[in-house]
Amino acid sequence: MAKPQDNHSVPPLIELVGASIASAQEPDVALVEGVDWRLMPGDFWAVGGLHWTGKSDWLTTVAGLQRTAAGTHHLFGREATSLTQTELVAERLRVGLVFENGGRLFTQMTVEENVSLPLRYHRNCPQDEAREAVATVLELAGLREFAGQNAGQLNRGWRQRVALARALILQPEVLLLDNPLAGLDPRQTRWWLDTLAALNAGHPAFVGRPLTLVATTDDLRPWQERARQFALLQGRRWLSLGGRAELAASAEPALHEFMTA
Repeated sequence: MAKPQDNHSVPPLIELVGASIASAQEPDVALVEGVDWRLMPGDFWAVGGLHWTGKSDWLTTVAGLQRTAAGTHHLFGREATSLTQTELVAERLRVGLVFENGGRLFTQMTVEENVSLPLRYHRNCPQDEAREAVATVLELAGLREFAGQNAGQLNRGWRQRVALARALILQPEVLLLDNPLAGLDPRQTRWWLDTLAALNAGHPAFVGRPLTLVATTDDLRPWQERARQFALLQGRRWLSLGGRAELAASAEPALHEFMTA
């Protein structure tokens, strides 16, 4: 298992200070306010929130895809609003993002084409040269037999795995996942939890390099033994809950909704 870094000697990968998170649909509306949060190398966060509490907007803000409504946002030590568009894109590419509900794939493209797209677009890598890297992440995601199928032919659970493979193809330093377990059966859920734990510990596909993870969820229970840091988005507030021991001992009333059947 990846070990948390010494916070005093290692700078955060991503940091929010006094941040307000805006709605992508209504930029003048703050969904969450006063977020103080640091993502350290090797962390594995599970962030709970019910529908319409701003989970997706918080995650896309963390990724640098939208700006904070207030406060500051640092990406790999650089203040996001100070970056040129070219610099911002370069920092964003250090972050993989798996969207909810099927991963926003191109459904008329094959699985292999979807996964190779970031390499071809951002690295100008021809399809033939991308095949080895694509084969590695397809194997990791259990998708090798689906490589030639159109993504639209797969059910949502399998499309979500394609989205994971696409997010990993550029070997990011941070992986963000928006409610990845939503709608999955128990076997698929176990696969995701096992795979994410292996990535965080240092998967062979990443040459043993631990991957820093953040997952949002509407149910914290499956993450209790996998994630190591926990937080809630509730009532426009950011509530940091601490680690596993603090989660188990927490008397936070809002936590009850996320920890009971």
